[in-house]
Amino acid sequence: MKYKIFANHAHVFPQESKPTGTVEKLLELMEECEIEKAVCFAPFHGHYEYFGLKGEPNEFLAEKLVGKDNLYGFGTVNTDTDDIEEQVEKIVSYGFKGIKLHPAYQEFNLLGEKAERIYKKAEEHNLFLSFHTGVHWHRIADYNMLMYDEIAFNHPTLRFSMEHLGGYHFFREGLAVMVNNSRNDVRNTFAGWTSIAMGENGLYDEWSHSDDELRTLIYQTDHENHIFGLDFPYKGVDYTKAAIERILNLDIPEDAKEKILGVNLARELNVEL
Repeated sequence: MKYKIFANHAHVFPQESKPTGTVEKLLELMEECEIEKAVCFAPFHGHYEYFGLKGEPNEFLAEKLVGKDNLYGFGTVNTDTDDIEEQVEKIVSYGFKGIKLHPAYQEFNLLGEKAERIYKKAEEHNLFLSFHTGVHWHRIADYNMLMYDEIAFNHPTLRFSMEHLGGYHFFREGLAVMVNNSRNDVRNTFAGWTSIAMGENGLYDEWSHSDDELRTLIYQTDHENHIFGLDFPYKGVDYTKAAIERILNLDIPEDAKEKILGVNLARELNVEL
């Protein structure tokens, strides 16, 4: 591999609820795809409730990452309870680098009171946030892409990635948020290059972006604001290899490719690559 790869966005799960999504399976994929390091997301609390799992998702992740020097944890917050600050403090205590948030799956409003409390506490502890963006079967009024501009405005030192960058349906809005927050050397909004390939039939699926869109994204924004993501285990080895090859073959500057594939994430999480 020409560049060292540090990938974001690997969902990991207990063996009993998703055997294809364990830490062990992730490490197998990383070896086959020549990925040096990865960020692991704790399961959402709703996943634990659905499968009747015992324990707590962030504690599960912390235990699974012991001795895994090439894996880094992002916690999750249960937005159905009111102990928001306590949950974020617990995430910090595990040594996690950030938080994964999915407003559609978790059914919370991006600008709601509990969300604002998460952002404030994350900003206080310099945590990096990764948001799922794009259409995901919940009222769009709770997670409209332009709301991320409000988050960036209200929390200027909070760094976050918009995973999938709005997907097929809201790419332009995601690009608008990034361009609008690129002035005065600000670096707080990041494009998550996750699940960006075309569908197998050559058409756009919910997350696809064309080569022209990706090239425009790089052209209009700083090379520093882009992060490659896996979406493991929903995307497997073949998809991951194809995604890496697509970035390597894209008509963009070579330093942009290197930064997308690992340099930017390593810098933001203060990890040596």
